[in-house]
Amino acid sequence: MGAVLLIGGAVAYWYRKEQLEGSQDAAIQAAAQRYGVEPALVKAVVWRESKFNAQARGRAGEIGLMQLREEAAQEWADAERVGDFEHEHCLDARTNTLAGTWYLKKLLKRYQQTDNPVPYALADYNAGRGNVLKWISGAGATNSAAFVEQIGFPGTREYVQSIMRQREKYGSIFRLSVK
Repeated sequence: MGAVLLIGGAVAYWYRKEQLEGSQDAAIQAAAQRYGVEPALVKAVVWRESKFNAQARGRAGEIGLMQLREEAAQEWADAERVGDFEHEHCLDARTNTLAGTWYLKKLLKRYQQTDNPVPYALADYNAGRGNVLKWISGAGATNSAAFVEQIGFPGTREYVQSIMRQREKYGSIFRLSVK
């Protein structure tokens, strides 16, 4: 009887986890398409930042799926001419993924001179441009593998690596859903 309960609990946990992971796919796909960012990357950032909880709040004032700070969200709202914008609007999944994906796209463009702008953009998203500028030196100026090794904050290095791994997982899921 205990084994049956354990298996039933595991199945229920897996089912709930799978439902939660797919719960924001429509908003993620729409934002990714609008701004030309790979949906698997956006979903991996959402996974890392909020575990798909649209109401998530961070210690430094970040909110929503992509844990947006007020300055980044306002920058998106200004660029997109969103009137009467308030940071709290980022608790809406659609608004949050639009603003966060726009911001991520901006960061990806910033590092186009590298072999792979994704790790640089993710480090910037997590630790800020000032820190990324400290870590870009030598081979790390254009070689993303060297750059990741030069990231000075272990937490940021792990952040970048975990999103890169999750992006691969989600990449296969999005490729399957496109066919």
